[in-house]
Amino acid sequence: MTYNLSNKKVDTNKLNLAYSHCKFITKTYAKTFYFTSNFLPENKKNAAYAVYSFCRYIDDIVDLKSINQEKNPEETIFIAIEKWRSDLKTIYNGNFIDHPIMISLKDTLSKFNIPQNLPNELIDGVVMDMTIKRYDNFENLRTYCYKVASVVGLMTMEIFGYNDKSAIEYAIDMGIAMQLTNILRDIKEDAEKNRIYIPKDEFEKFDYSENEFLNFIYNKNFINLMRYQIERANYYYDRAEKGIKYLDRDSRMTVGLMCKNYRKILNEIESMDFNVYNSRAYVPFYKKILNVPRVYLEFN
Repeated sequence: MTYNLSNKKVDTNKLNLAYSHCKFITKTYAKTFYFTSNFLPENKKNAAYAVYSFCRYIDDIVDLKSINQEKNPEETIFIAIEKWRSDLKTIYNGNFIDHPIMISLKDTLSKFNIPQNLPNELIDGVVMDMTIKRYDNFENLRTYCYKVASVVGLMTMEIFGYNDKSAIEYAIDMGIAMQLTNILRDIKEDAEKNRIYIPKDEFEKFDYSENEFLNFIYNKNFINLMRYQIERANYYYDRAEKGIKYLDRDSRMTVGLMCKNYRKILNEIESMDFNVYNSRAYVPFYKKILNVPRVYLEFN
C-alpha cells in the first residue's frame, strides 16, 4: 500500500519509519506528553507526535555545535528559521519533502484540518525568542506565550477533536498556563542566557531588581514575586480545565493528565519554598501515575 503525497508516493514502511522517528523525538524531549499520549488512539497519537516533532524541526535544520563556531551564529539561525517556514509552505502546497518529520506532518495534514497560520505563528514565536530578552509587562509576555505554546495546543486540538468552539479559548489558556510554568521552572537556566521572562513592571511591584535576579539572590521579595507568578499560572490552569469536557472523549485523559501533571510543577516549586535558583523543579513519575484515576473520574 502507498500514500500519495503530491506527486510522490511514500510506501507504508517509509511512512511508519517517519512516524517512529517522531515518536522517538517526543519520547526524548517531551516526557510528560509522551507518557500522557499513551491514552490516545493510535491515529491521534502518531499525528500528535508529528506536530510536536515539527515544533522541534529547527533542531534538525540547525547544527548548534557548528553554529557556535561561526562568526554570525544568529544570522545562520535566522536562515534556518526561514528554511523551516519555507518547508512548511511546501507541504501545505501539497508538495513533498523527503524528511521523516515532514513526511509525517504531510500525512497528518491529509487527515486533520490544521490551519496554516498556526505553525507560522509558532515560527513567529521562535523569532521573538531570538530577538526579545525582556518583557515590559504581562500583556507582552502573554503574546509570546500564545505564539510558542497556545498555538501548539490549537494545532493538537484539531487532532484531539472537540464538539464546541468554546474549547478554543480554553486551549489558549492551557498553553499560557504551561508556558508560564516552563518559565518559572527554567528561571535559572534562562537567566544564565541573559533571558528574563518575568515582566519588568512586576519586578518593580515586588521591589526586586534585575541585578538581584541575574545574581540569583533569594530573599523575601523574590518569594513574593514567585508566589504572584504561580497564582497567575494557576488562574490559567483553572480556566483551561473547564474546556477539557469539550474535547472528544478519547482525548480527555491525555489533555487532563498533561494539565494536572504540568500544574504539579508549580506545587513542587512551592514545596521548595520557591527557591528555583537552588534546584530545578520536576514531578517524579510516581506522582504522575497517581493522577491517572483522578483524571479519569473527573473528565470521563
